[in-house]
Amino acid sequence: MTINGGNIRKGMYILFKNEPYQVTKTDFMSPGKGSAFMRVKMRNVKNGNSQEFTYKSTESVEEIEVMNIEMQFLYADDTEAVFMDQRTFEQTSVPLPLIEEDLPLLTPEAMVYVVLYEDKAIGVRLSPKVTLQVTYAEDAVAGNTVGNARKEAELETGMKLLVPLFVKTGDKIIVDTTTHEYVSRA
Repeated sequence: MTINGGNIRKGMYILFKNEPYQVTKTDFMSPGKGSAFMRVKMRNVKNGNSQEFTYKSTESVEEIEVMNIEMQFLYADDTEAVFMDQRTFEQTSVPLPLIEEDLPLLTPEAMVYVVLYEDKAIGVRLSPKVTLQVTYAEDAVAGNTVGNARKEAELETGMKLLVPLFVKTGDKIIVDTTTHEYVSRA
């Protein structure tokens, strides 16, 4: 399927120089003079290498067909993450470089969509928000309340992020999977 360069979005899979890539970041620019363009950061789904490219907003881009299968996260080792289809009990592994951004949001037995291209796993799609437990958060310090006061907290997956001062160790919080930021208490 062909789309315009101005319609490229984060998470899409596109063909670039006859190789499949996942778009990891987009930045739309519309200068006062000349035509608008989209600056795109993308990752090769075969080898994990990242690349940047600038598309004119009217330039044609080939979006590739991918298949999403709901699977359960089992575990990750040094090289890959392993998922299982709940209906067939078939296991599929995804190389870690292709999901390194999403790995801190995965808990054992979490349900995700594994993305397949030409019958090969090339990534995962998470739900927009996930619920994770806080394993460590410092106590709030009195007087540190100017503006939007935040402190660092560590989650059950080892991920660290900034949370409001009222969040305590043991709380369950909701995290946005696209920005990796605190949303609310669960």
